[in-house]
Amino acid sequence: MSFLKKTLASFGIGSAKVDTVLQQEVLQPGQQANVTIHVYGGATAQEIDNIDARLCCHYVDEEPVGDDPQGKSRTHRVRRNCVLDQWHLPYAFTIHPGETRDFLVTFNVPWNTPITIGDAKVWLETGLDITLASDPTDTDEVTVRPEPLLDAVFSAFESQGFRIRQVECEAASGFELPFVQEFEFVPTTGPYHGRWREVEVVAYRSESALELWFEIDRQQRGVGGMLSHLLGSGALKRHLIIPVETPLEAISARVFDFLEEST
Repeated sequence: MSFLKKTLASFGIGSAKVDTVLQQEVLQPGQQANVTIHVYGGATAQEIDNIDARLCCHYVDEEPVGDDPQGKSRTHRVRRNCVLDQWHLPYAFTIHPGETRDFLVTFNVPWNTPITIGDAKVWLETGLDITLASDPTDTDEVTVRPEPLLDAVFSAFESQGFRIRQVECEAASGFELPFVQEFEFVPTTGPYHGRWREVEVVAYRSESALELWFEIDRQQRGVGGMLSHLLGSGALKRHLIIPVETPLEAISARVFDFLEEST
């Protein structure tokens, strides 16, 4: 192999490439993602030291930035990445020009993987670790849909004339992942239009139940702040637990009976 080709490959030109293909069109929390990683040889033989593949998402956190003139601490919002699951190739190999190597990989999709609505993103990120060369990567966004219990909650709000206005993953402690996902619903028609301005919902799924925290805003003031910060303070009084054995057709009545009784 010519010196020029080896030199170009070291800068990523004519180097090996990686392509990650998800076998399912959509993912669902609590299930598995089946992935095929294709590695394509470049213009010269290259030693692949490792393949690193990750299922990732991002969430919003607040970071201190000092005090204001009155001595009150200030914060600003930052976006952090979270690795939901990852896989590493346990050995090195050589990829030759024109060669293709395929690797079948399975990722666990945690129960509280974000539902990909609005700004909530989930993606597969795959990289090759190549000796003395630029490391190629492949990033692919994936679609995550709610598991049946949460999907029934969404349907319950829709049936009462609500629509989702905003979705965000916010930092929270005390949970399996470093964040919770918050959904903001607004009534556009139906019996709650004009009664409630918005309903904010934090959802947390475990093996045995779906837990929901609600905050209802009746006026034009907004709840304010990150709802996730209130979880550990006891400020959120509306906490509903829906066991996994609950019939899906009973969830709508259970949610709105609970909200009516707690207001």
